[in-house]
Amino acid sequence: MNEIKQSLVWWCFGRNIEPATLVKEAKAIGYASIEMCPEKHWPLTQDNGLAVAIIGGHESLVDGCNKRENKSRIVDELHANIAKAKANNIPSLIAFSGNREGKSELEGAENTAECLAEAAPAAEAAGITICIELLNSKVNHPDYQCDTTPWGVHVCKMVNSPAVKLLYDIYHMQIMEGDLIRTIKDNIDYIGHFHTAGNPGRNDMDEENEIYYPPIMRAIAGTDYAGYVGHEFIPKGDMVKAAKAAYELCKV
Repeated sequence: MNEIKQSLVWWCFGRNIEPATLVKEAKAIGYASIEMCPEKHWPLTQDNGLAVAIIGGHESLVDGCNKRENKSRIVDELHANIAKAKANNIPSLIAFSGNREGKSELEGAENTAECLAEAAPAAEAAGITICIELLNSKVNHPDYQCDTTPWGVHVCKMVNSPAVKLLYDIYHMQIMEGDLIRTIKDNIDYIGHFHTAGNPGRNDMDEENEIYYPPIMRAIAGTDYAGYVGHEFIPKGDMVKAAKAAYELCKV
């Protein structure tokens, strides 16, 4: 069984704590990464022995790859961030489908695949994975198109590149699909990164949330997955205590 490489998501945990303190505490707890942190904090993170597991690949979440008129802009942004990620030993970038805005599932998927396929060769050459994020359109991101695993997998299959995979957000997919362990196991070859949070509320993964994370982590560890699991929840209390509790809960 593989060890789960755990990561803290900066925007959740870095808001009310000094950056140096967050890095120190994360390292002491056992975290392998602090992800999505501002570029100015990459050296602080990496100099203290933590990876930066993933960063944004392009703008923006709602105006994304599923609009053909965005392709040139997004491909340019992805190319620039692929080069930056390679230079800074960052293994992955996040991509977004964008909102439907009336596009059919087929049209949106084809446009998204066409966009990502243009950036895929550069990502392959650099050893970088572009992860298109699965988000829920029911609660947090109304009209977002990449809101089910089958849709995301279909895009990955059309691109047909080892450098384009999914960011499987367990919280979002619990809201949209459920059946988490089976879905993860069946589609692990198309997953390049994971996110967690408690549901409902996107808070701590405690006894008040409906997702029981230990068997999910064991299922992931039982596959060949070698990437990171990033904790992307809003702590209800002390940041450090919440980070430690999440780490212990998900340690395999």
